Amino acid sequence: MSFTAAACGFVVFLLSVPVVQGLDGWAATYTPTKICALKGSAVEMQCTYTYPYSENGNVTTVEKTLWFTKVEDNEPVNLRSDSEYEGRVEYYSEQKYNRLRISDLRESDSAVYKFRFITNQPGGKMTASPGVSLTVTDLQVKVLRSSVLQFYTEAELKCRSFCRLVGHLSFVCSDADPPVDEYTWYKENQALLQGPEGSYNFTSISSEDTGTYHCQSENQHGWINSPSVLLDVQYAPKVPSVSVSPSGEIVEGSSATLTCSSDANPAATYTWYKKNETSLKALGQTFTITNITSEHSGEYYCEVQNRRGRHNSTLQLTVVTVGAGRVMNMNVLLVTLLLLIPLTPCVLYLWLRRKKTVNGTAEKSDAVQTVQSDSDPVFEIVTAAQTEATEEQKEQEDQV
Repeated sequence: MSFTAAACGFVVFLLSVPVVQGLDGWAATYTPTKICALKGSAVEMQCTYTYPYSENGNVTTVEKTLWFTKVEDNEPVNLRSDSEYEGRVEYYSEQKYNRLRISDLRESDSAVYKFRFITNQPGGKMTASPGVSLTVTDLQVKVLRSSVLQFYTEAELKCRSFCRLVGHLSFVCSDADPPVDEYTWYKENQALLQGPEGSYNFTSISSEDTGTYHCQSENQHGWINSPSVLLDVQYAPKVPSVSVSPSGEIVEGSSATLTCSSDANPAATYTWYKKNETSLKALGQTFTITNITSEHSGEYYCEVQNRRGRHNSTLQLTVVTVGAGRVMNMNVLLVTLLLLIPLTPCVLYLWLRRKKTVNGTAEKSDAVQTVQSDSDPVFEIVTAAQTEATEEQKEQEDQV
């Protein structure tokens, strides 16, 4: 188990001693004259200036203002046009007042900054001296204590920040003047610890501690946040999870994809092997087998490894071979369907013809029943008389 950490930042130190430069009504005042700031923070410096109301009856007006640190061809280079400050410089102007703000400070921004204004008067320009001295310092990191125990790692970080003023003292966040009243530690902008000590202890480092941290320092003059720093907790891969798609038995001739996943930091490498075979089968989280045969059946295992350790998991791949009997049955069914398709018109014709014959017979039967029901009553009486005569003749013959 290991971790990477950096410490917090602290306040911007200002030396607020105004400087006045004046000559015949031309004057300027810088506040402050010295600034010490942390890398990544922002600073402001301001200049208040005066000039004669008029010269030779001509009212004075300011035509241009600028801040600079460099001079090229005897002309100051406006910070706004300096590529090194692009997108990081803002001017704010009012009558006889100008403020410069620099954001996202870099150590290369350490320099003396001067203000210059140009008026409409002949020769009416002024560069205020001595300027503002800016010193930008990076954060200082100190791990007070780190020990690896049997089941965990214990560490203590110290929040320190040195800021050196030109010709002045070296400041430490625990040695500010006035002293720091309170420190607050944050993880992902969520407060973790608040108190007078500028340190945060990890009693048992775990993967859940991975994240970005920063601290906030506060005294009676205000507060400031440090830039965020990363705590990177590294660990061996967890036991990987393996699966096959499609699941269950794989039909011969089809395809299958084996997948392996694990949690690890730093990122792990994945290697696929088949049991009882020495050569590797694939690299990466997935292993795809196309045109599967019975020879692909067997036990596969995925090995996950980083510099902190390794783990592996296995899965069983079962390939089903399509039998000859099943193929024969399918062929018989196919042949039967091919034979029945041409006979379909004949069967349909016979069915229609039979239906027509049945319908004709039914119509004739209905006609006979109609004739019988509509017969003449005289015909029925004659028929009955004839029947009686026949029966009498038969009785006489029997008596003889």
